[in-house]
Amino acid sequence: MLTLFAEQAESLWDEALPVEVRELPEDLAALDRLPSDSELLEPITARFREELAAGRSVLVDGRPTIAMETYVRLMVLKQRYRWGYRTLVAEVSDSIHLRRFCRISLSERVPDESTVRKLTRRIGAETVSELTRALIVTATREKRFRPRAVRIDSTVIEADIEYPTDAGLASAGVRVLASEGRRLAGLVGEQQRRVRDRSRAMGRRLRSIGRTIRRRSGEAKAEVLKLTGETGELLTKSVKEARTLAALARRRARGRGAQAKLRAAAALEQMANRCEKVAQQITKRVAGEPIKDRIVSLFDSDARPIRKGKLGKPNEFGYVTQLAEVTANTKRGARGLILPASTQVGNPAENTLLPATVAELERLAIRPREVALDGGFMAGPTNHALEPLEPDRVFIAGRQEPESRRTTRRLRRYRTGAEGPISHLKRRYGIDRSRLKGDEGQQIRTEWAILAYNTDTLAVGTR
Repeated sequence: MLTLFAEQAESLWDEALPVEVRELPEDLAALDRLPSDSELLEPITARFREELAAGRSVLVDGRPTIAMETYVRLMVLKQRYRWGYRTLVAEVSDSIHLRRFCRISLSERVPDESTVRKLTRRIGAETVSELTRALIVTATREKRFRPRAVRIDSTVIEADIEYPTDAGLASAGVRVLASEGRRLAGLVGEQQRRVRDRSRAMGRRLRSIGRTIRRRSGEAKAEVLKLTGETGELLTKSVKEARTLAALARRRARGRGAQAKLRAAAALEQMANRCEKVAQQITKRVAGEPIKDRIVSLFDSDARPIRKGKLGKPNEFGYVTQLAEVTANTKRGARGLILPASTQVGNPAENTLLPATVAELERLAIRPREVALDGGFMAGPTNHALEPLEPDRVFIAGRQEPESRRTTRRLRRYRTGAEGPISHLKRRYGIDRSRLKGDEGQQIRTEWAILAYNTDTLAVGTR
């Protein structure tokens, strides 16, 4: 049975507490009024209806799911304070105020961190986007929030990976294939055919690359390319052995334990495919050929290299996300609500993501009078994409500006203000780096951060 709401369970322990302890602090009291609306939790209900129709249970690890109101409040706290799942559970367990905010009695146990973590993946990004949309609709209807202007900008959300090099990826691939190969060989009882661990040979090449780079001579580049090519050859040998072992395991997958063998073989083959791509891009690099869709991580295959031209960080590795903030005015310090983000795998241009952002505005029936954009947007495609909104003015910094100096100055200042919420989302709500793997994980983390930001924005307006 799916439980939506969690009433504030009072016990004898609660009655013995002083009034000051039972009352929430000002910031939590303002937040407390927001996630209790039945309309806000309707997207989660719809999500579980779909899963029940598909034959899936509402249980997580064999345990009943927690009340969805409690779960949403836990996730808002997690993003608000940039906690991990274990830290979240520990902090809520130790705090009477946080327990009361999350509707968890003093006599109850806080849900296990694995329950919250697995629910996050299971609910997904689209359901959280629906929560954000429901919150914005409620704000426009009940809080008298009237969107007048919108500012749109894109940012990079870094993947949780180290700075990648081709030789480093090859070294990681050799280790992972050997580890996965040992596990699969143990399941099928294979002693002869295995994936050889070439970590020592790979380590010698990496150390030679390091010594060669430090020489800074004219011949160093050619020698580094030669050593990098050797790492690719070692990785190719491991890939061939991994494919042979995976094929053998599939043939022996009979009777008891067959599913475990098939899963392990599929995992080994998937990693072999990624390692093969690394070996191919090493070959192209040595040959001086261009590389498209470069893989920068074996464990986050959706991450891409992104070059933004910043002096301090010219290259970033992750995902490009476009954020749109709707505000009630264009005054200094205007703070509004952020719409669900638009994103694509790779390094899409501003105008590539803009149609999805416009569709989000149309879905929420928001018709801004003014749209402020930076110089990365092209005038022609931008005006065409914004036609359904019929704005009175489209401001593109340095490309399309009004004749009035006063209006231009106001909109320049308003557009520059878009950097503030993005920086705030990264520093306070944790989207500077996605701790969840893959594009789907990045979207989940980003949408929860946006929801937490919007709840804080509305809570500030109700104090």
